[in-house]
Amino acid sequence: MAYRVLVKPSAQKDLDALPETEVIKIISKISNLENEPRPVGVQKLHDQDGYRIRSGNYRILFEVNDPSKTVLIYRIKHRKEVYR
Repeated sequence: MAYRVLVKPSAQKDLDALPETEVIKIISKISNLENEPRPVGVQKLHDQDGYRIRSGNYRILFEVNDPSKTVLIYRIKHRKEVYR
């Protein structure tokens, strides 16, 4: 069964501020989370609950809720800024 991908308003704001070429790549990565919430290359975050995937120089941070079959995207930032 497919997961539902939800994007927090703060993550949407991050996405809206990025160049269009990067947005296309990131949306592709996010849409893949519907079928595979923990794809190859995903990293578990050490400091907080959740995971991260890479898209070029950008990082997509998200949480997976298996009982409700949802993926919550909560941050999309450049790799220099994402963990601050």
